[in-house]
Amino acid sequence: MTPRSARLAALLAGALPVLTFPVPGLSALAWVVLVPGLLLMQRSPSGREAAVRGWWFGAGFILAAMYWLVPSIGPALLLLAVLFGSLQAALGLAVRRLLHPPLTPWRALGALVVVPSVWLSGEYARSWHALGGPWALLGASQWQHPAVLALASVGGAWLVSAAVAAANTGVVIFLTHRQMSVRVLAAGVAVLAVASGPLLFALRTQPSPAGQATVALVQPGGTADPDARFDAGVRITTRLIGQPLDLVVWAESSTTDDLDRDTATVERLRSLSTATGAQLLVGEDARKADGRISKDAVLVTPEGIAARYRKIRLVPFGEYIPLRPVLGWIAGVSRAAGENRIPGTGFHLVQAGAHDGRPLPLGVLICFESAFPDMSRTAADDGARMLVYQSSTSTFQHTWAPAQHASLGALRAAETGRPVVQAALTGESVAYDRQGRRLAHLGTSADGALTVRVPLADPAARTWYDRLGDWAPVSAVTVTLGAAALALLRPRRTPEDPATAAPATESSCTTTDA
Repeated sequence: MTPRSARLAALLAGALPVLTFPVPGLSALAWVVLVPGLLLMQRSPSGREAAVRGWWFGAGFILAAMYWLVPSIGPALLLLAVLFGSLQAALGLAVRRLLHPPLTPWRALGALVVVPSVWLSGEYARSWHALGGPWALLGASQWQHPAVLALASVGGAWLVSAAVAAANTGVVIFLTHRQMSVRVLAAGVAVLAVASGPLLFALRTQPSPAGQATVALVQPGGTADPDARFDAGVRITTRLIGQPLDLVVWAESSTTDDLDRDTATVERLRSLSTATGAQLLVGEDARKADGRISKDAVLVTPEGIAARYRKIRLVPFGEYIPLRPVLGWIAGVSRAAGENRIPGTGFHLVQAGAHDGRPLPLGVLICFESAFPDMSRTAADDGARMLVYQSSTSTFQHTWAPAQHASLGALRAAETGRPVVQAALTGESVAYDRQGRRLAHLGTSADGALTVRVPLADPAARTWYDRLGDWAPVSAVTVTLGAAALALLRPRRTPEDPATAAPATESSCTTTDA
């Protein structure tokens, strides 16, 4: 295989993991899907070539996982692929150095620790908000499997990613090395990685639900006109009158009126709250009195506006353009933000109440914020009984983006031990219990209300992930840096050094007569 064809193969191999995410949903494939790419890195003729193949692999992954961003950022997606793909160059180096024959049991053990750590370090690095945020983490491929997501309650989605990467590393070692002790070790680690989540799920004791709440998620369907969208929300909510509801959730950008100034709109919402007997959580995407635009979640009760949360983590290019003086041209060739939204100053709970007067503290987050494990963990630490997401993915309606976004609620539920509900303008609206099991779902082809009875969490309940935080990626970064330091300190082998030179093979000592 020529270097060019090998790099192209690495690019294509990088696209394969996306098959494990929604919509393809081949989640079982995740446990072996990295193998083709790892084999290409392992068989590189040099460390430099392995790094390049790792880079191409990472670029292929980003292009396939985020192809739906093209309408929003246009050619900037190629820049993102190059930038984020470079993070996997370290993976190529690690695989080549640790898995290239001959392989001893100790090197195999090192690879089974270091290679998943390097993968997780790359995920953690690109998850920084300034670089775009944690989308398409490998662990998210297991969103449909609450037993596997038990790992998330201990180490977040990061620990699920590490388990999947470890299994793939074990498979590569098992397939490519003949020494029985090495193969047994690799197989054992791979089996343990696959079984660790279900074992934890079976052994742990689940806390009893601390009451229930009946929530209606309003999905008005696709319409570009903001007034028609608001009217659709009103019609759907009106049909809920007479049902015993505790909360009605509208989607992100369900109104473009500034509810601090538009008294007529507030009066309509207040009347709806009175008629349904439930508080309304609506999404406001409006230009404020100071002339700037923000995205807010606004709680409306029969008495009027009771609480407000302003989105603090905005979507790069979709809601603001980083370094706009330099990158502002992207708005001219795509649907990137024409002007920057204004973020809020910090997260806080929304103190809602059930129809019978019970306190219902909510961790309300807006759209893209559902991708960030630390935000939902903060909500749990503050005493949220339920996580509520308001979403709008209408720009990406006929792509894999809505399903990918909706699946994140399962991870946030498993991580925090909190139920999750998400209301989306055009789908997918969804609800999960505290273990990440899907309770109800309304797809992108539907409109209406999704009513679900949700078992609540005790405000004082904490998972291990709530308590310990991001110990898994921090540990991975520590291992990665330690392995890099050892590699740099260890002297290189040279053919001239008889103490370190590899023994000659039989074929190198033979000659062939002409």
